Amino acid sequence: MNKYELVFIVDSRLSDAEKSDVSKQVTDLVTKVEGKIVNASVWIDRQRMAFPIDKAMEGTYYLFNIEVKGSEVARLRRELLINERVMRFLIIRPEEQKVKA
Repeated sequence: MNKYELVFIVDSRLSDAEKSDVSKQVTDLVTKVEGKIVNASVWIDRQRMAFPIDKAMEGTYYLFNIEVKGSEVARLRRELLINERVMRFLIIRPEEQKVKA
């Protein structure tokens, strides 16, 4: 299992219930690809974007720290692309902090 950071944006005009529903869908998706959520949080509640995405000028950013097999990341990306409420997403593998002696 590798550690990844998943950031995704949803339209900030959605109600709190709809936003939590999208968050739950992403959580279920990570579980579906045999992954584990280490930490999940709303990173930025309302952020003005540089350009409109799906006619929305503001988005809510979520940050999930997840553990998933490297072979399942492509499947996770495909499933996130299908979800129409996830406007954009990014999955990265954070670099390990190197301690200098």
